[in-house]
Amino acid sequence: MARKILIAPSILAADFSKLGSEVKRAEAAGADMIHVDIMDGHFVPNITIGPSVVRDLRKITSIPLDVHLMIKEPSKYIDGFRKAGSDIITIHAESERNIGALLSRIKSSGIKAGVSLKPKSGIDMIRKNLKKIDMVLIMTVEPGFGGQAFMRDMMPKIRELRKIYKGDIQVDGGISKITAREAVKAGANILVAGTYIFNAPDMKKAIKYLRG
Repeated sequence: MARKILIAPSILAADFSKLGSEVKRAEAAGADMIHVDIMDGHFVPNITIGPSVVRDLRKITSIPLDVHLMIKEPSKYIDGFRKAGSDIITIHAESERNIGALLSRIKSSGIKAGVSLKPKSGIDMIRKNLKKIDMVLIMTVEPGFGGQAFMRDMMPKIRELRKIYKGDIQVDGGISKITAREAVKAGANILVAGTYIFNAPDMKKAIKYLRG
């Protein structure tokens, strides 16, 4: 049975001067979840937002908030983002030594736990923790900035993961109508897209195209 393709617009590409209406616009256009990139300026060379923004987004949308922590020591911030209203918290396999304990902590709090891999990180980093993971996020760009080109050499990693993992596989970076097809063919079922969706003349059509 084919997996349903889910679309997660990334607010990194939204107009932050009207973020609430941008999120509502994405929800009305058919988004399945809202992808929220959290950057601390240390783990990646950029800074974005904190739990207070997630809390405010929770007030104005009913679809899941998919919170991607691109930060050092996520153990210090998991509780804050959970309390703010996150439905999924994704941590990076490279961020701390004992990610297994962090994944268990996220799941025990009643929300979904995800883990992300940078382009240079292999599946072996998460293999022993796959049973604790609800979603694996394969980065198809170097994390930290939007608008980068899609890395096609990540497709073998997705195929390798799909052979051993039955859960959700998310891809993030350079997703468009064309690259979405490649990612889905490799085994991904959740597509994160920022620029392609928020800059589209017709957001509803853009989401429909990504869904295939």
